Amino acid sequence: MIDLTLHDSGPQSLRVREFYLGRQPILDRNQALFGYELLFRNAPVGPAHITNDLSATAAVIAHAAQLGMEKTIGDALGFVNVDASVLMSDIFSFLPREKVVLEIINTMPATPEIVTRIRELASHGFRFALDDVTGENEDVLALLPLVDYVKMDMRNIPLSTLSKLAPRFRQEKKKLVAEKVETREEFKNCLDLGFDYFQGYYFSKPVIMSGKKLSPSQLAVMELMTLVTSDADNQEIERAIKRDVSLALNLLRLVNTPAVGARQRIDSLSQAVTILGRRQLQRWLQIMLYAEPSKRGHSMTPLLMLATTRGRLLELLAGKLRHNQREVADIAFTVGIMSLMDTLFGIQMADILEQIPVGDEVRDALLQRGGFYGDLLKLVECIERIEEMDNHIVPTLRDLAMSTDELVELEMAAFEWSDNVVRYAL
Repeated sequence: MIDLTLHDSGPQSLRVREFYLGRQPILDRNQALFGYELLFRNAPVGPAHITNDLSATAAVIAHAAQLGMEKTIGDALGFVNVDASVLMSDIFSFLPREKVVLEIINTMPATPEIVTRIRELASHGFRFALDDVTGENEDVLALLPLVDYVKMDMRNIPLSTLSKLAPRFRQEKKKLVAEKVETREEFKNCLDLGFDYFQGYYFSKPVIMSGKKLSPSQLAVMELMTLVTSDADNQEIERAIKRDVSLALNLLRLVNTPAVGARQRIDSLSQAVTILGRRQLQRWLQIMLYAEPSKRGHSMTPLLMLATTRGRLLELLAGKLRHNQREVADIAFTVGIMSLMDTLFGIQMADILEQIPVGDEVRDALLQRGGFYGDLLKLVECIERIEEMDNHIVPTLRDLAMSTDELVELEMAAFEWSDNVVRYAL
């Protein structure tokens, strides 16, 4: 059962060793979720340190795999970096081969031993990607027949070079993954070159359009949220839901799923509103904003996944730091969800906050990343952007008096909750 408001008990103890876990989405040509690149580190800054024949990174991957990859990636694929020590280890008994793609780092030479090992693992069903490919050197040519994916970094390759490499690798029947795609223009360029998958946060960069208005469906959700937070009576809320057929159908669908666990089938909106309760109804509405109206019921948009994960992680962090203050955790969830609304609506955040009444603490967090909630939001944004983890996470954790293993425990719980909510509640 998935409770949309669940946070009181927090995640189950995972007994993790100290490591960071970063997760960056990989999208297909329709911008639907395909996989995640996972980043594991055993030190606050810098690369993972090799402590023996088996790198610490490998030990962490094994540990995470034992905890359950489904907690981290849900139904998606997990792309995991491997070096020579990992490849030659026995870690692979821990990894679900149908769920992972092993990324061969670009600094690893294609020795005969490495090629033999990759061929052996491929024969057991493991799939491979070549990471950060910038040309056709000897190592790339030796490994190319053994891999399914070729990843190219948009920050390291000029468009002219990319235009030559992409057709060459496509001719070899390789799936192309564009990394560090940060702008819509880069995404379009890669689309035109025939790339299959895209990694980066171009989809979360707001494209602000002056004078843009909310769609009727978005307005319906926003008006309903206002009714719920202003303690309107159930009849008024029910009438508002009925004005949007999509909302009405999805509310009935929600209350009849394992997410709510009703004992008998619910067919009336008044029953649905009563059973769900105000807190769950408000949370469901916040999440529904990110589900495309035309795709509600089967939407897995990256922005939806990012918003639900961000909201849940902020909530869990607040619950950990402010024990037994449920209102604080609820506000943190709202800050996390609302922090992407400028992207969602294509409207400046300041203009959005003119339409939605929020408290001063929420406003300060969303506009200035200020205060307690702003600190939490900055931390989560750093985690999302793998490249920024080293520079910001350590001081923020120190300020919050939180350990790295506590952070990872909450991260994995947020990943799992988000996957379940998107699957069952929408």
